[in-house]
Amino acid sequence: MGFAKKSKCEENGFTLNTCGSNGGEKPPMPLTLGGKMNITIRLAVPSDAPDMAEVGMRSWEAAYKHILPADYIREKNATRPQQFRESITDENTTAYVIQKDGKTAGIMKLAPPADDDVDDTFYEMHYIYLHPDYFRQGIGAQAMKFAFQKARELGKTFMVIWVFAENTNTIEFYKKCGFIADNKSRTQSRGRDVVIIRMRKTL
Repeated sequence: MGFAKKSKCEENGFTLNTCGSNGGEKPPMPLTLGGKMNITIRLAVPSDAPDMAEVGMRSWEAAYKHILPADYIREKNATRPQQFRESITDENTTAYVIQKDGKTAGIMKLAPPADDDVDDTFYEMHYIYLHPDYFRQGIGAQAMKFAFQKARELGKTFMVIWVFAENTNTIEFYKKCGFIADNKSRTQSRGRDVVIIRMRKTL
């Protein structure tokens, strides 16, 4: 969720290719973005776990420093390496790495929603994080278009995502990508009470 306010979901043409993990790593197939960037988006494999943890930690530090208490961010970041070591297996089908020129710039997870008030026409972006070194480069917008196409390929009609209500930069980015708030919210304890809101896009 660490995106800059000026990011845009531009309609750049691209050729979409993906690769998965099926008992072992496969060479990534590049996602060619209008000749401007060499971006690869692929399913994560176990060897990606350290880079995924690093992206998650640095993104939280940059994106949430004015939203969550510093002690809480440090506490959560301390768990990231183990979290990704345990969750990224050879059977992974939902977590992706976003790489620019062979380096992991971001991570995201696409899967059915956890909410019980939506049906199977919905898909959820459970998280998307960019390393701060890759903010403001259009990578988030391209990752979004990748996610939308993956959901369409699965026959989904809607995409949802949850975001901190105070994370105004990210909310503006999501709006540029076609999301709107759908009046669903929750209060969570994240070192202090914070409100998260759900946003929805028609695919």
